[in-house]
Amino acid sequence: MTVRKTAFVAITLLTSGLAHAGWSANLGFASDYYYRGIFQASSSPSGGIDYEQGGFYAGVWTADVDDGLEVDGYFGYGGEVGDFGYSVGYTGYFYTGDFDDTYQEINLGGSFGFVTIDVAIGEYDNFGSPKADYGYYALTFEKGGFYGKYAGFSEDFSGEYFEAGYGTTVADVDVGLALVVNDKDLNGTTGNDETLIFTIGKTFDLQ
Repeated sequence: MTVRKTAFVAITLLTSGLAHAGWSANLGFASDYYYRGIFQASSSPSGGIDYEQGGFYAGVWTADVDDGLEVDGYFGYGGEVGDFGYSVGYTGYFYTGDFDDTYQEINLGGSFGFVTIDVAIGEYDNFGSPKADYGYYALTFEKGGFYGKYAGFSEDFSGEYFEAGYGTTVADVDVGLALVVNDKDLNGTTGNDETLIFTIGKTFDLQ
């Protein structure tokens, strides 16, 4: 799942001056689709629709995960108090195939300058087994298109990862390159896993 539908993105839009009332759509492609340090699929196209009005945001996003589609719905509110940005919202992750089961979570975020903190409190349906509770936390530093992120899970989930990359816009097309390094709890092996990811995407104003 891309970071697009998290509190981090809501804060980024608001503090960058891009937030304004209206509809937008997005299309993207990732050489390897990782979300929160966990591999999802190779060569994954994606797309979504978003609405923003006065700090309120809502949207739907979907990506190819080989065994069907991941379909995410999200909404929330973000704002600023002086130099501080904040956001609170909801995200649900749903699947059309047997790739995974439903996740639902509350997203909280805060930012100051080039530092952003994200927290998610969620529940995983777990294919009819006892549901699992999880927490997610992330600390992100971003400056001039470069970013670094340290993040991990708590409660019934475990694992940590580091992500670093650079993103820019060329001829109205967003391109990015990122390195994801995760630990054995996330990659399912006995050691760290390192992956270099290329992404490309474009946002369309539907107003």
